[in-house]
Amino acid sequence: MAIEGLISVWNPECMLIILGGVVIGIIFGAIPGLTSTMCVALCLPLTFSMSPLNGISLLVAVYVGGTSGGLISAILLKIPGTPSSAATTFDGAPMAERGEGGKALGVGLLYSFLGTVLSILALIFIAPPLAKMALKFGPMEFFAITLLALTLIGAISGENMLKGLMSGIAGILFSLVGIAAIGGAQRFTFGLYQLENGFSQLPVLIGLFAVAEIFHTAVEGIRADDMQIKKSKVHGFGITLKEFKEQFVNFIRSAMIGIGIGILPGIGGATSNVVAYSVAKQQSKYPEKFGTGIIDGVIATETANNASIGGALIPLLTLGIPGDSVTAMILGGLTLHGIQPGPLLFKNSGKLVYGIFAAFIIATILMLIVEYFGIQLFVKVLAVPKYILLPAVLVLCIVGTYGTNHNIFDVWTTLGFGVIGFFMMKYKFPQVPLILGFVLGSILEQNLIRGLMYNNNRFLAFFKSPIAAVCMLAAVGVVIWTACGQIRKFKQKKAG
Repeated sequence: MAIEGLISVWNPECMLIILGGVVIGIIFGAIPGLTSTMCVALCLPLTFSMSPLNGISLLVAVYVGGTSGGLISAILLKIPGTPSSAATTFDGAPMAERGEGGKALGVGLLYSFLGTVLSILALIFIAPPLAKMALKFGPMEFFAITLLALTLIGAISGENMLKGLMSGIAGILFSLVGIAAIGGAQRFTFGLYQLENGFSQLPVLIGLFAVAEIFHTAVEGIRADDMQIKKSKVHGFGITLKEFKEQFVNFIRSAMIGIGIGILPGIGGATSNVVAYSVAKQQSKYPEKFGTGIIDGVIATETANNASIGGALIPLLTLGIPGDSVTAMILGGLTLHGIQPGPLLFKNSGKLVYGIFAAFIIATILMLIVEYFGIQLFVKVLAVPKYILLPAVLVLCIVGTYGTNHNIFDVWTTLGFGVIGFFMMKYKFPQVPLILGFVLGSILEQNLIRGLMYNNNRFLAFFKSPIAAVCMLAAVGVVIWTACGQIRKFKQKKAG
C-alpha cells in the first residue's frame, strides 16, 4: 500500500498540479499581505473537481511554496512576506543592504529545503508517537511551554534588558486588545468596535518592520551610497562546506524547534520562526552579531518555519487536529472529499496518505528548483534606487494589508505600528521582544485561564503535571541564568 501510494503521484497531471501549487504559493508568500493561508483558501474551491489525491497535493504544494516564499521579501525588502518569515528580516535584510542579498537568499532557500525534508522524515516515521505525545498536552502544558518561550525575551533584548522587557510587555499588552476569547470581556477597546477583534498579526508585523523602516529612511534621508546599485552575486547556495559544518547544530536545533512547535495545535510557524531565532542567539558564541547580518539568524528562522509544515501535518493526519490555520484549510479539503483524518486514516486510506507524503516530497524539491533559478532575478530588486523602491513598497504594504481581510482598519493598524516601530528604532528599543510578546501573549493568557478553571483557580496544581512543572522550572532557570549574564556583563563593562 505504501509503495502504491508513493508512486500514485508520478503522473503528468498530478506533477503539473504540484508545480503550479508551488509557484502560486511562492508568489503569494513573497508578496506582503498575501499569506499561504489566503492562498490555500483561494485554491480550496479548485479541488472540488479534482481527485482527492490531486486536490490535497495542490493544497500541500501551496503550503510549502507559500511558507518558503516569505523569505524573498523578508530579505530583499525587509518586509515579512508571511508571519512565518518575520524573524528572517533581522539578519537577512542587513545582509542584502551590504550587497549579500544573493547569499542570504541562497542560504535561506537551502535551509528552507533541509528543514522541510527533516519535517517530512518526522511526518513519515515518527508521526503516530509524536501525535500521541502532543495529545497529552492540555492548557497547563501549553501555558508552561509558552511561559518558557517568553523567557527568551531576556536573551534577545540586546545590551539593555530593561528596554527589552518593556518592549516584550508592550507586545503582550497589544495581544490582549479586543474581546477576550474566554469570558467575552472587552479590553482596551476605548469604545471602538474596530478594536473588538484585536490587532491582526500581519498588519502589526508589516507596520513594525516595513513601514517603520520607510519612515526612518524618510526622516534620515537617503545617502549617496544608498543611491548606488548594490551588486549581489551568489555561487551555488552561497554557503561554503566549512560554514555548513559550523551551522549543523544550529540547523538541527532549529528543525527540532520547528517540528515540535508545529505539532502543538494553534501555535504555528510564526512562533517557531521567532523562538528559533531567539534560541540561536542565546546559544551563540557571538550573540552581539545577531541583527547585523549573519547567516546564523537566517538559517535558524528559515529552518524552523519550514520544519513546522511537517510538524503541523502530524496532528492533522493522525488525530484530525489542525496544527495551524493552513492545516485547518487542508482539513476542510479532506472532509470535502469524504476523508476523515484520525487514527483510522492510515488503515482505511493508506494509499492516499502515502500519496500525500510523496506530493509533499515532490513539492519540496520543486520549491528548491524554482527558487534557486529565480535567485538572480529576485536580487535585481536591490538594483532599484531607494527613492523609487520605498514608495512602491509602501503602496504594496497598504494594498497587501487591505487585501488580507478587506478591512481599512488593518491599514490604520499598519501605519500606527509603523509609527511605533519608528520611535522604537529612534530610541533603540528592540522590536523582536515586542513581536514575541504579541505572538505568544494571547496563547499564554488563554491557557492560563483554562488551566485555572480546570484546577478550581489553584495555580500550584499546575506543578502536578510533570511536563508543565519541568517547563516552568526551566523558565525560572533561564531567567536566573540570563540575569546573572547581564550582571556579569555590567561588571565587566564597569571594570573596563
